[in-house]
Amino acid sequence: MARSKTLIAAHILLAANGLAAAETPEEKGRALALEHCSRCHVIDDSNPFGGIASTPSFKLLVTALADWKHRFETFHTRLPHPSVIRFEGLAPATDALPTTKTVDLKLEDIDSIVAFVSWLKAQQ
Repeated sequence: MARSKTLIAAHILLAANGLAAAETPEEKGRALALEHCSRCHVIDDSNPFGGIASTPSFKLLVTALADWKHRFETFHTRLPHPSVIRFEGLAPATDALPTTKTVDLKLEDIDSIVAFVSWLKAQQ
């Protein structure tokens, strides 16, 4: 958690100075998770009261499940994700209702999300 706060502070300082920091896969994965996954999941300490109560947090997933990495690598194929996930350049697996807010990702975004949750697991 201290590393996360340090990285955030560094980004704020660099942004204030007009400089762009190189984003690590873990940082990109965290940003993607907070943007797209936090409407259902608690991602980390930054949204402890977010998500849906019946949906497992990322921390629970990486600590309680032996196959956590495989689950994150294939999350887009696991219900209810196929109904909302759309990948750039690929046809949607299902037709979403007009009221559904879709999640638009690139295939490489999966690697970034897995890098972030791997970092979360390493913090345990």
